[in-house]
Amino acid sequence: MSSINVYKISKPFDLTCEDIAPDKSISHRCAIFSLLSDKPSKIKNFLNAEDTLNSLNIAKQLGADIQISDDEITITPPERIAEPKDILDCGNAGTGMRLYTGLLASQEGLFILTGDKYLKSRPMKRVAEPLRSIGAQIDGRDNGNLAPLCIRGKQLKPFRYNSPIDSAQVKSALILSALQSSGKSYYKEALLSRDHTERMLRGMGVDIQTNGDGWIEIEPPTSALKPLNITVPADPSSGFFFAVAAAIVPSSKTTLKNISLNPTRIEAYKVLERMGIEVEYILKDDRYEPIGDIIVTSTQRPKAVTIDSNIAWLIDELPALSIVMAVAKGKSIVKNAKELRVKESDRIKSVLTGLDKLGINSIEYSDGYEIMGGELSQSATIDSFGDHRVAMSFAIAGLLSDIKIKDTKCIETSFPNFTNILQQITKVENGN
Repeated sequence: MSSINVYKISKPFDLTCEDIAPDKSISHRCAIFSLLSDKPSKIKNFLNAEDTLNSLNIAKQLGADIQISDDEITITPPERIAEPKDILDCGNAGTGMRLYTGLLASQEGLFILTGDKYLKSRPMKRVAEPLRSIGAQIDGRDNGNLAPLCIRGKQLKPFRYNSPIDSAQVKSALILSALQSSGKSYYKEALLSRDHTERMLRGMGVDIQTNGDGWIEIEPPTSALKPLNITVPADPSSGFFFAVAAAIVPSSKTTLKNISLNPTRIEAYKVLERMGIEVEYILKDDRYEPIGDIIVTSTQRPKAVTIDSNIAWLIDELPALSIVMAVAKGKSIVKNAKELRVKESDRIKSVLTGLDKLGINSIEYSDGYEIMGGELSQSATIDSFGDHRVAMSFAIAGLLSDIKIKDTKCIETSFPNFTNILQQITKVENGN
């Protein structure tokens, strides 16, 4: 089992990040959505990490021809999605498994999706159940709730689905199934979750709009979609770890270059502003996605904050935000975040267990927690529970206190050069 040791920083830093990992969510979608066109898609700056490479390999197993040259990937789709000769391995990627489930449930053929031991424990009924209700044939362990999932694809019925959870993965799976339907479908969620799917599919020619009542209307295309021609922006969720670094190390500054400024992806930066951290946004481009720079500067100790809304826009950043809460002045509260329980780990337990080892008091609730701000002054060994965001969050906490993080191979699933960037501001060593 791999581990890393992160050592306390001795002075403020001024870090410019031009090599933040490309956006994971968009990279997944590039691999998957390219199968919907009849012409080659060209993708620059695709995330070269385990999760997204698994999605790319699945596209290849489904018949796509994939050519990689320099910083560009060309994906030429098959005439029709092929029934694969083997199982389709999503690795650790819930996004890959849930989006492919929506796509393949509406394609003719037999498809079996599996993943690593962590993905096999994550709930899939949130996708399987609504798809079954419109005719999908999906089976798996625990009555289709756990992978491996076995899908017998076919054309599905149009639907009107009011989702009980705000999840971009569920939304995207249903939208992908609707593209092969015989009529218009409707999807609704209480709070807009990440909208990369809508933006990208609209750019590919899909008639997908949100009406005045909040229903997303999906009109099945009458012909193949336009190919993608996209440069994947830097991932704001990955960049956020180094925003947190600036927030917790007094008088420090981080500049994140060429990053997605999608409003559904920068809510965590807005929370930093509420905590008294200076954040500046510089828009540079706005085609598929708004792209620009984010500058984060700490001028004071962070203030405590209560987070009880826009949780769907924060779900990936809450572990890292918890590190800021741990050094903030006062008691911070997180509510309505039960979704944290079903990510790569139970992130409520994972984060609070780690903070407890660092001497930070907290209270756990079914849908959130309270953190009493203090000082990260004692050394500790932290278990990542195989969760890349937990591992990276506590690596950033190591800037204030020597920390060993166990089971860090998971970092490669989303941010392979994370430790390289971290080494620009502090000492990092591989552990035993």
